[in-house]
Amino acid sequence: MDDRPQGSLTPIAIGLNAVIIAVTDEVPRILVVKRTAHVLAAPESVEPVALGSVPPDALPFGPLDPVQHRTLDRGLRAWVAEQTGLEMGYVEQLYTFGDQHRDPRERKGGPRVISVAYVALVEEEEVAGDGDARWREAYEYLPWEDRREAGPLSILKGIETHLEDWFAAASRSSERAARRERAQIAFGLQGSAWDPDRVLERYELLYEAGLVEESQRELGGELPAEAVPAHPGLGRSMALDHRRILATALGRVRGKIKYRPVVFELLPETFTLLQLQRVVEALSGIRLHKQNFRRLVERGGLVEGTETYDASAGGRPAERFRFRREVLRERSTPGVGLPGAPR
Repeated sequence: MDDRPQGSLTPIAIGLNAVIIAVTDEVPRILVVKRTAHVLAAPESVEPVALGSVPPDALPFGPLDPVQHRTLDRGLRAWVAEQTGLEMGYVEQLYTFGDQHRDPRERKGGPRVISVAYVALVEEEEVAGDGDARWREAYEYLPWEDRREAGPLSILKGIETHLEDWFAAASRSSERAARRERAQIAFGLQGSAWDPDRVLERYELLYEAGLVEESQRELGGELPAEAVPAHPGLGRSMALDHRRILATALGRVRGKIKYRPVVFELLPETFTLLQLQRVVEALSGIRLHKQNFRRLVERGGLVEGTETYDASAGGRPAERFRFRREVLRERSTPGVGLPGAPR
């Protein structure tokens, strides 16, 4: 229920969000904060709530200051530095999120919060700042997205079971069939191909079905009658719609590594081809065919040898490579591809 007087104008607040991704020990990790030192332009009549405090994990974010922040990018970097102590390198604008009541205070007369989200790729480092920042595994929030091992496949089986209740709850047979088809395509069920890029589509389907905590929380407890109860095994929830923002970012990165060399932002200056492959696998959530991957990378002119070797893993030392920047001028889509992706 919106407590704002009928006919009154809704104030608008502009927020800036950052999805900061690193890959450490073959695990994609994101930077989250547990508290923020601000509220997003809440009117005095609305009791301020420190966004990110409940639930505890939030993406680094803050309001745009139209006076202090000359650009959105600079505003974002300022908030990230204040909350995490991190100075970001590669940053790309992701999407603008502005659904009604995405900030629950809007129902109590607060502003409608429009958030401009960015994605950043970095190497993990120690963080500080005033946001109680910490690194967490990205798949804690989206556990069904990691298909490298057998465990997450059991999660998919559980999702399929829970979705059956959602299918059955539809009032018309045509709607039941449509829901089933959507789920099969999104989650690669019943013989459908698994598409790593459909991250947001999978999250949105679970949200619509009521299987994630955010469904009930963000709708103010007003779920459709056919929704099924949230399932606690489907990942950690996040503040506001930050898990939706994370899903959008992961899907963007997965798609982009196929045609842009962004993966090298996550690697040291020199690396082995196995290290490169493991980073790509961590981001995509799938295992790749080793020889096909190496052939694709080398033939595409993405890397060049350094004539130095890494003997830390034992056995035959592996040559170290570096990103070959000339490929940016030679090819319009210099990505690494995903050879061996499951069908």
